[in-house]
Amino acid sequence: MSDEQQLLPTPGKEVRQWAMFCHLSALLGIWIPFGTLIGPLILWQMKRDMDPFVDAQGKEALNFQITVAIASAICFLLMLVIIGFFLFGLIAIGALVLTIIAGVKANEGVPYRYPFTWRLIK
Repeated sequence: MSDEQQLLPTPGKEVRQWAMFCHLSALLGIWIPFGTLIGPLILWQMKRDMDPFVDAQGKEALNFQITVAIASAICFLLMLVIIGFFLFGLIAIGALVLTIIAGVKANEGVPYRYPFTWRLIK
């Protein structure tokens, strides 16, 4: 843990749960087209005023899912030269694993930053 994280108080249970839901709502993409973007966007919009922790984690989740969507679109284009199939599989597995890790960390009250994320929403 960094010094900054040790100084911050642990968010309450409800706040941690909503932050976790912001991350895990991306799993809606398994059942709903564009659910990976819609889930985090709706939850973040509904709960961002609740607590700064929920706001920060909601933005982080949405930024990550936007990055994954852009990378997936590039993979679909690369499927014309076969390599896109392999890259898309890597992205899908990586996104699933990182989303679950982020949800667990948020539920523990630890601010999570996804690696390799283009942070469009500040």
